[in-house]
Amino acid sequence: MRTSNSVITPVDRDIVVDGVRLAYCDHGSGEPVVLVHGTPSHSVIWRDVLPRVVAAGNRVVAFDLLGYGRSERPVDRDTSVTAQADLLERLLATLGIGEVTLVGHDLGGAIGQILATRAPERMRRLMLVDTVSFDSWPSETWRRIIADHPGGAAGMAADEFEELLAAQLAMTVNDRSMSGAVLDAYLAPYRSTVGRVSFFEHQVRHYDSVHTRRVVPHLGRLRMPVRIVWGGADSWQPASYAARLHEAIPGSTEPVIIDGAGHFLPEEAPDTVADEILRLLDVPVGPARP
Repeated sequence: MRTSNSVITPVDRDIVVDGVRLAYCDHGSGEPVVLVHGTPSHSVIWRDVLPRVVAAGNRVVAFDLLGYGRSERPVDRDTSVTAQADLLERLLATLGIGEVTLVGHDLGGAIGQILATRAPERMRRLMLVDTVSFDSWPSETWRRIIADHPGGAAGMAADEFEELLAAQLAMTVNDRSMSGAVLDAYLAPYRSTVGRVSFFEHQVRHYDSVHTRRVVPHLGRLRMPVRIVWGGADSWQPASYAARLHEAIPGSTEPVIIDGAGHFLPEEAPDTVADEILRLLDVPVGPARP
């Protein structure tokens, strides 16, 4: 889905859910798979994963979280991971999708944990990729940024903001360059005053582990197949959290650790992520839960 001069994001249409506009895509047919990105990101991170999962005979939905990417940036609307899980459940209902296999990266994994524990009847399978969990977030890097910029984008020049975010994005990959057209694609939603303000208002302001700490007591009740995949050199979410999640979730397999890979695993190793999704889809699912 790349071209030589640009990176094409997967989302290609819009839908109104619960009074807000979400940018999304819906490709293929067969078992539904939903890809949920994290921060500081948007659906672009799935561009090289999505085609392979569709080609294997699945219906794949990817979307930009509310306040992210091409989706609406609403005023006075909760965009925490708990609120995003509520909105995702409504999106699935609007699209007429019942049970799904959900693949969540970073904050998307927190959304997956919340939805799986709250509405297990909707979750056929779950894959967590370098996800925030427990008390793992915000990372020390983002704690410093939050402390240094209590006013968010206010008072920051455009160049200063872009330099800060580009430096953070560079930390997310180890074996693949975050530069040129790829970096431009990640930065594109923030290259306006509205985009910069939205970044702090809709993303950074909600970096709060209370949401994942709240869900921990319920992880032990999950019974759907769960796959945990992690970059072994993730500097934001250490791989030790993969082991903690595996211990907490009875239905999880032994974590798959990709040596040398960083936090943005779908960007750095998209074929590996696609392979792991397809392996998860091959796992038989038991009878419907009561």
